Amino acid sequence: MGEGTRRRVVVTGVGLITPVGIGVETAWDALLRGVSGGGPITHFDADERYVTRIACEVNDFDATGVLDSKEIRRYDRFAQFALVAADEAMRSAGLEGAPEGVDPTRFGVILGSGIGGISTFEEQSRILLERGPQRVSPFFVPMFIPDIAPGLVSIRYGAKGANFTTVSACASSAHAIGESFRAIERGDVDIMIAGGSEATITPLTVAGFGAMKAMSTRNDDPRTASRPFDATRDGFVLGEGAGALILEAEEVALARGATILGEVAGYGLSADAYHITAPAPGGEGARYAMQMALDDAGADATEVAYVNAHGTSTPHNDRSETAAVKAVLGKHAYEIIVGSTKSMTGHLLGAAGAVEAVVCVLACRDGRIPPTINLNEPDPDCDLNHATDGAVEREVGLALSNSFGFGGHNVSLAMRRYVS
Repeated sequence: MGEGTRRRVVVTGVGLITPVGIGVETAWDALLRGVSGGGPITHFDADERYVTRIACEVNDFDATGVLDSKEIRRYDRFAQFALVAADEAMRSAGLEGAPEGVDPTRFGVILGSGIGGISTFEEQSRILLERGPQRVSPFFVPMFIPDIAPGLVSIRYGAKGANFTTVSACASSAHAIGESFRAIERGDVDIMIAGGSEATITPLTVAGFGAMKAMSTRNDDPRTASRPFDATRDGFVLGEGAGALILEAEEVALARGATILGEVAGYGLSADAYHITAPAPGGEGARYAMQMALDDAGADATEVAYVNAHGTSTPHNDRSETAAVKAVLGKHAYEIIVGSTKSMTGHLLGAAGAVEAVVCVLACRDGRIPPTINLNEPDPDCDLNHATDGAVEREVGLALSNSFGFGGHNVSLAMRRYVS
């Protein structure tokens, strides 16, 4: 590649596991219909000692079509999510296995996870305390470590290129997509499996976020508990799942006759350098990341039709993100949809960015934008159009997907409708 040359990076496959549906088309249909994934926690006995007893769980998940019984026993739930989402993405890209004609050293995997195999960690900790160190599983470490997900995916498909995990709290999988985009753009690799997975509806995680007072306590009404931008919002609802995207250099995708679903056009990232959990005043870090994504895409603010907001349903995040969107887009912010699909899926932590990036790809592909549900009493400080009356049919040439994490990590991805 010549100096200064940038390759176009396109999306040729997507996979989703969400609390509102397993599989891309099932989940996409549910999101457009405004289906809530909230409900009482069933993964463990969340009794009255827990201040929050609700979550957005993935129901009826069965990995047997992708993994054998031995793999299911030896892989944590988050890793199973990653493998099944990657399988759907590869199949939708027309890649049943390793891409033919592509050097395996130019085919990589980057998947993010904020916490990794926390259910395995909790289970093995109990075994250590109750039964002693000799009874801890020899598979404990490879089941728990967050980077095992991209490792397993690379083994499955023979991907010998860039391979690692990104751990940046709720920005983890957005970082994974951004870094995969960069690796292809600069010519290090040709094809990447990018995204993230999370499975954290466990006693310790729920207790920990509860102690922080970060989660909603609307235990009597779980389906409406996640209410981004609503004046009565009281915290996020924990979710789980995975998202995967197949990213390719445009010329590679065209050469193999792939169907192109969309394009990754820009990547912005920043740090608040402010507080371990609270966003910077006025959304300063979010503003930098969004503007960087637009600049990277060579796009003007007026080209944006949709922002999939981080929109967690926490008082401070929604307010600061709204301020950031206004600062970057100006008056145009009032002419677009700024929606939060977390109102339906809950907050998937490290997997949120991947799921929401897929949503942006689909919105660009189909010209349809999901609603924000449960917004009944608008916050005066969050006065943008959140599509509260159902899905919106509108041409989406450019969408921004925002992801922000504890520690002050900010990512914005610019996803564009593909035009050859």
